[in-house]
Amino acid sequence: MTDHATPNLPSRDFEASALFYAALGFKEDWRDNGWMILRREGLTLEFFPHSDLDPLSSWFSCCLRLDDLDAFYARSKAAGIAESCSGQPRLHPPRTEESGIRIAYLVDPDGTLVRLIQNRELS
Repeated sequence: MTDHATPNLPSRDFEASALFYAALGFKEDWRDNGWMILRREGLTLEFFPHSDLDPLSSWFSCCLRLDDLDAFYARSKAAGIAESCSGQPRLHPPRTEESGIRIAYLVDPDGTLVRLIQNRELS
């Protein structure tokens, strides 16, 4: 097994979070009252309960490094997530930063910022 990390993110409601991320291709791998794990191919997201979280003031975030940013973004749009500057959930379209990194942004229903980063080929 290679090194890996799994972000731990808040969820006001595990069922709502599982349904939201299922539309993006994640499947529930584990759930009890205090923890939930969702997986999609090589991606793992872990959630803890945070029922009193205010999505408008959430500071939680993570990065998903993707081999095909465009496909993941298209799936997010097809799931009904709108491109918008406010509200949850929402998308911000892919762009290339000065550093050369190609990135898009997803804000989930709990206000978590998910950076969608295109993997680069290593030379």
